[in-house]
Amino acid sequence: MPTDDLPEALHVTTDEQLRAVSNLTRHRIMAVLRFEPATITQIAQRVGLAKGSSSYHVRLLERAGLVKVVRTRRVRGVTERYYAMAAQAIVLPDPGEGRPDVLMRHAVADLEAAPADGERHVQMAHLRLTDEQFAELGARLEALADEYRELSDPSLPDATLAFALFRPAPREQAEGDSQ
Repeated sequence: MPTDDLPEALHVTTDEQLRAVSNLTRHRIMAVLRFEPATITQIAQRVGLAKGSSSYHVRLLERAGLVKVVRTRRVRGVTERYYAMAAQAIVLPDPGEGRPDVLMRHAVADLEAAPADGERHVQMAHLRLTDEQFAELGARLEALADEYRELSDPSLPDATLAFALFRPAPREQAEGDSQ
């Protein structure tokens, strides 16, 4: 099932959906389903889980409406289900002040789990920008991500792009929190 047939975005709005995406294993399952449908067995192999654990996590994602069955076939008397993402992108709500950002935590966990000898481009830059420059940079980063998302080919190896452009807490507030 090509991703063109999917809605562009699914906004996470319920507690059930938020709990489903907050789990790192389920995040990795959704990454497997990002470009092509897969069975429970295929998901288990790609994520490194037992089939029973894979099935449990996929059922939670399906119940939350984040993945869906897109195809079935009979194999030796058993119905094999192929699961795919319910949308091309999952949009998480803003975590709110002082709350953890699930998406960035998962991105860091994926980075830490990536092979250490693989090519990586990781950088943190502290910038001083006007409001207009800040907005322009955010728009350019989003456009660049969209441009390369369009170029994605399921036959090529995965690459993950995660970026966060934000204004940190004022220095006085950050220092007060640490005391």
